[in-house]
Amino acid sequence: MTFNSHLGIGMTSRRTRERLIQRLRQEGIRDHAVLNAIRITPRHIFVDEALASRAYEDTALPIGHGQTISQPYIVARMTELLMEAGPLDTVLEVGTGSGYQTAVLSQLVNRIYSVERIGELQRQARRRFQSMGIRNIRLRHSDGGLGLPQFAPFDGILVTAAPEGIPLALVNQLKQGGRMVLPIGADQGQVLVRVTRTSGGYEKELLERVVFVPLLSGVQR
Repeated sequence: MTFNSHLGIGMTSRRTRERLIQRLRQEGIRDHAVLNAIRITPRHIFVDEALASRAYEDTALPIGHGQTISQPYIVARMTELLMEAGPLDTVLEVGTGSGYQTAVLSQLVNRIYSVERIGELQRQARRRFQSMGIRNIRLRHSDGGLGLPQFAPFDGILVTAAPEGIPLALVNQLKQGGRMVLPIGADQGQVLVRVTRTSGGYEKELLERVVFVPLLSGVQR
């Protein structure tokens, strides 16, 4: 994936990106492809202009509508966990948000279906993808908790908001052996989980404490 050259970066931005990559390595991110995807994805275009100077800090930032852009460590960690067992062809993302996680994934998988319930966020993300020349993302404006059964089964699913438990509707949209990475729980009790679809249901791994916005139902125009 090569992004449009008019989104090029200056020397200051290059230095801040490299500092971010160094920090992610220190925090345990090892996958070189994931680190490179983070390095070349222009996070500053996924935040409000007033926050652009903070785009390469390892922190979550507000994007409006009560939502946030995840901190780069969480984006890298979830992507690494999703890709750990091998390459993926088709991935479902639940919660497009700003589109940053989607853009990172777009460099690592063949096709992404990304669902967003808030219409304005989806429209903004679509414009960003078009400006970057990304063509392997398919956006849908719908309730993410339902997934996209019409395009299932998926090799992987990544959920960027927290349901209270494992959503079986999404597990059932995984291929046999497919993996889903998501936060579960409420408020400060959330934990990052990796679910693997099995012949008898699913297996889950509890990984680390996280904080995400809750997974909500209902489509907003």
